[in-house]
Amino acid sequence: MLFICYPKCGTCQKARKWLDENKISYDSRDIKEQRPSLEELQEMYKKSGLPLKKFFNTSGQLYKEMALKDKLPAMSEDEQLKLLASDGMLVKRPLAVTDSRTLVGFRQEEWEEELLR
Repeated sequence: MLFICYPKCGTCQKARKWLDENKISYDSRDIKEQRPSLEELQEMYKKSGLPLKKFFNTSGQLYKEMALKDKLPAMSEDEQLKLLASDGMLVKRPLAVTDSRTLVGFRQEEWEEELLR
């Protein structure tokens, strides 16, 4: 499993602690140092089953500075994916990427259901 996070993020720290406590092995990647590529984001989006909007870090500084709340509805899916690929800080985190699924954000119940079965 690939665990994509921002080490300074409190939610990412909680998710990492949960993974460790449940002895789930993972490769960790700092989203700021090595942001997901456009191809990776397209694949993660497909495997998530979520609307693309859920991939945006809506509480992030950059999201607010760029006024994306107003701009996203007018953007195509391709434009949104390219935007996400341009800066890791736009991407909601953490991301848990398995062969079959992408989990966006840390919701413990969802992670238990997907990763502990």
